Amino acid sequence: MKQIMADYYYKLDSATKTDNEKVAWCSSVGPAEILRSLGFNVYFPENHSAMLGASRVATDLIPYANAVGYSPEICSYLTSDIGAYLKKFTPLSKAYEGIKSIPKPDVLVFNTNQCRDVQDWMRFYSKEFKAPLLGVYTFRNINEINETHINSMAKQFEDLIKPLEKISGNTFNIKELRKVLSLSKKCSDLWKKVLDTASKVPSPLTFFDGTIQMGPAVVLRGTQQAVDYYKLLLSELEERIRNNEGAIDEECFRLYWDGMPMWGRLRAHSELFARQKACVVASTYCNSWIFTDFDENNPFESMAKAYTKLFIGRADEAKEDYLKKMINFFKVDGIIFHDSKTCSNNTNSRYGMPQRLEEELGLPSLVVNGDLNDLRCLSDEQFKTNVDAFIEQLEGNK
Repeated sequence: MKQIMADYYYKLDSATKTDNEKVAWCSSVGPAEILRSLGFNVYFPENHSAMLGASRVATDLIPYANAVGYSPEICSYLTSDIGAYLKKFTPLSKAYEGIKSIPKPDVLVFNTNQCRDVQDWMRFYSKEFKAPLLGVYTFRNINEINETHINSMAKQFEDLIKPLEKISGNTFNIKELRKVLSLSKKCSDLWKKVLDTASKVPSPLTFFDGTIQMGPAVVLRGTQQAVDYYKLLLSELEERIRNNEGAIDEECFRLYWDGMPMWGRLRAHSELFARQKACVVASTYCNSWIFTDFDENNPFESMAKAYTKLFIGRADEAKEDYLKKMINFFKVDGIIFHDSKTCSNNTNSRYGMPQRLEEELGLPSLVVNGDLNDLRCLSDEQFKTNVDAFIEQLEGNK
């Protein structure tokens, strides 16, 4: 993992120093396949923001973005990343010797299937770097996806081709897109198999493992490298299953995490649940990079369907149906809903969903307050107290 992520960032750094290679910025669940098929090196600012959060520097950087007009209430991925840019800081410099800055974009491409924040985020950098900005606008709060949705999104994806050809200097080749999409599909299928191993008892991995292992599925989908990585990881996990080796010693409780990770507390939370013999086996977040609908024989329509079906953009009815399947498949004893202060789009606890699921399934849930990057929104003591009490409740149910 360390090596392939290093190779990825060094290649981006190298691409910004030559006129021959172009860099495209892309939202994390955006049309990366189109960009790769046209020869772009693809950079994902959300991955950079997760690094800011995990290295626990985001909280100190957010106020710099607030000072230029971005509200403390909006996505702390956006504010911490822009704050880092304003302070001329990047964790890449510490992680990878010789890298001094984020790569300069030749074009920025967003997809609003996650939220509107990605559009504003990319617009900031478009102005800073004087680079063109392109976007697609996904239908949101959809229950059932229909042909109208698919046709509209497919047309928007197709409309990206001409301006991207001009910027890249390359002619679009449908065979190249099919090749890239095929690799993305293989990566997605393997990533699903990796996450599905957690349905075994004991689970060979946790949600916290998944947040780290998802790296290639985000930044390298559409490449053979990602496919090879997940084949290796899946083999290791299957061996752990054969050896009855769980991620948590003496696993007693199985939990589902809904919402964003708290990046600055991954280790602390992982250790807290482990001490309670509780395994957080799965999450909606890590599953966001599973695109089962990709089909290289029908590239634009299948991308439209896959990127529109994303959990975060669906109506509560569709989300609840999905969670019911996950609860059953992963054999969970309870759900933890993360109410993220600055990420309302990936927070599902504010309109009665935990109560509806508990009433229908009899499954207990816990809502924890926090944030993906802004640690000022989290009380570590309160989090621990709430988790301890929740585990006691589960013990009573057992």
